[in-house]
Amino acid sequence: MADMSIYSNPLAERYSSKEMLHIFSPEFKFRTWRKLWINLAEAEKELGLDFITDEQIEELKKYKDDVDFEVAAEFEKKLRHDVMAHVHTYGEQAKNARKIIHLGATSAYVGDNTDLIQIKEGLLVIRKRLLVLIEKMRDFALQYKDLPTLGFTHFQAAQLTTVGKRATLWLHSLLLDFEELEFRLENLRFRGVKGTTGTQASFKELFEGDFEKVKQLDKLVTEKAGFGKKQGVSGQTYDRKVDAQILNLLSNIAQSSHKFTNDFRLLQHLKELEEPFEKNQIGSSAMAYKRNPMRSERISSLAKYVISSSQTGALVFATQWFERTLDDSASKRLSIPQAFLAVDAILIIWLNIMDGVVVYPKVIEANIQKELPFMATENIIMESVKKGMDRQEVHEIIRELSMEETKEIKLNGNPNRLIDRIIKDGRLGLKAEDMEGILVSANYTGFAGQQTEDFVKNEIDPILDKYKDEIVEDREELRV
Repeated sequence: MADMSIYSNPLAERYSSKEMLHIFSPEFKFRTWRKLWINLAEAEKELGLDFITDEQIEELKKYKDDVDFEVAAEFEKKLRHDVMAHVHTYGEQAKNARKIIHLGATSAYVGDNTDLIQIKEGLLVIRKRLLVLIEKMRDFALQYKDLPTLGFTHFQAAQLTTVGKRATLWLHSLLLDFEELEFRLENLRFRGVKGTTGTQASFKELFEGDFEKVKQLDKLVTEKAGFGKKQGVSGQTYDRKVDAQILNLLSNIAQSSHKFTNDFRLLQHLKELEEPFEKNQIGSSAMAYKRNPMRSERISSLAKYVISSSQTGALVFATQWFERTLDDSASKRLSIPQAFLAVDAILIIWLNIMDGVVVYPKVIEANIQKELPFMATENIIMESVKKGMDRQEVHEIIRELSMEETKEIKLNGNPNRLIDRIIKDGRLGLKAEDMEGILVSANYTGFAGQQTEDFVKNEIDPILDKYKDEIVEDREELRV
């Protein structure tokens, strides 16, 4: 059991997946440092540094995953330097390779390159979650593409849409986020080997002034780390603009998530849609009947945190001095991992909602019928004009009758009987048989169904097909 006397991070304890937590764990970080030291030694040997032996590299590989964290902590306490603490710890194990560990490198070689590896791995997890969610949203949109529902502008009843068409709006936002994520992954640049201030001075010394070999070293280490691109120039660190861009991407995903939950919570209030509600779940400690949209509220809460975190990247990048300052370090340790953890949690919860979302077609239709007589008046105007009446006169008659009906609805709570009022008024010369089919909601959804099918076919399905091997049905447990 965890120590209850000290603070614990809710992102770890309550929300995020073990997969994402591992990526930003000390174990992943320090094992990656060792892989980077191996990559560097291998590349240096391949490019002609013969004093680095195969035996030394094999010894480094032997201990690459065997990080003694207690020894490292003791070294760091003594040296006040985390990278050198781990250089010494590694050297205590790989004694014959001790003298070539970190050769020519500065701390940013392992620190910054590991940050970029973690960002890449985090983005791959986010991509996987987005793909599963996009597929689920696609299926939902197609399932309800023809189910009429009230459209809203300013949260006032407007022309009808369909439940599926509305879902494509949520899906379209995710599409934009996914396209940005693809771009960031494709263009994520490795820092590589650049030296203390980015001039590669130490490597110039190692390779006796051979710039071409140093460029090859930079390229080779980048490829060994699994990156297709490297940063062409740098100071001591990779460009902190990258952090700002990544946090903006995560913020964008959080914004899309928040927008979805705003809509969903309003629809749950209207009793048209509902989150999954477990058998033993309690909505309120006082009001036993309540079914609160707990999952949506949690997403919106986490989303606000991620959106606010995006400012951190901008501030850090904007205030860096020359080749580097260290006022980014503590901030990066918090903002980057926690934004990833929060978005991971958001997508897990969103998928949980979509796995069990409940739709209430009869409530949706009842809500439509409260408003549809007003929306039908445009068709009534057209029908009256066909019978020879003046369009402007018909418009004024309907306006008067609509105001009267609205007053009755609001003051007395009456149902909407505008069509009956129009027939009874008689000035339009319309009879009950003229109004047959006038209140059929499916007649007022335009091309919503076709738009849904078209959007899914042309913009969503190609993505799902491209990444079909990443779409898995395994679900993360919703822990709290």
